[in-house]
Amino acid sequence: MGKGDIESGFSHGQTNNLYPYMIESPELRWGFIRKVYIIISIQLLFTAACSSIFIFFPPARNFARYNPYGLFLFFGAAIFSIILLFVLSKYYNKHPINLVLLGLYTLGMSVTVGFACAFVDAMIVMEAALLTGVVTGSLTMYTFWAVKRGSDFSFLGPFLFASLMVMLLFSIIQVFFPFGPIGRMIIAGIGALIMCGFIVYDTDDLIKRYTYDDYIWAAIAIYGDIINLFLYLLTILNDL
Repeated sequence: MGKGDIESGFSHGQTNNLYPYMIESPELRWGFIRKVYIIISIQLLFTAACSSIFIFFPPARNFARYNPYGLFLFFGAAIFSIILLFVLSKYYNKHPINLVLLGLYTLGMSVTVGFACAFVDAMIVMEAALLTGVVTGSLTMYTFWAVKRGSDFSFLGPFLFASLMVMLLFSIIQVFFPFGPIGRMIIAGIGALIMCGFIVYDTDDLIKRYTYDDYIWAAIAIYGDIINLFLYLLTILNDL
């Protein structure tokens, strides 16, 4: 079956099952989905390139590990990314400022991820990246398959939000009262499961609820899910 058949070959009933809340044509919705995944792919490639510098370029790795200013850069990049996320929530559909903010946000996240990778063996980083790719791909395909058959995952929203708040509370506690390797693995395992739920939930939103002008926010949501899943898996593998 050709590409055109995949995108436009649904019967009327199947189209309603796949897009129960959408009024635009399936072709327009598939174009939106492709656009979002192209943006996510660019973001992930940039993050991978930035992380590779911190893994394989000794001056960058040593700066992250041993230079006291490296800690300031790490926290600065993390705080910068959070601030940009709030700004993007207001301007994600304002072109071209949304693209500029998206690029800066991706840069901040990439530096943060690169610093995390600098403290881990390169083989563990590769294993975490492979696992992240397999899990993300599997959950994405499952969600598309399930939604096509009428499933709706919007009910996950309140549970995921509450779980995320609990995880943030535990993360704050861990800063002042470290849990140790076993505690970190348990928290990271729970966090990875939560991110799996977010991938399904945000992919469901991508198919059904985002409007065509929301492509930047949709990309940010799924990109953030993938990055956080990777970081949690990285923590688990590093503590094994």
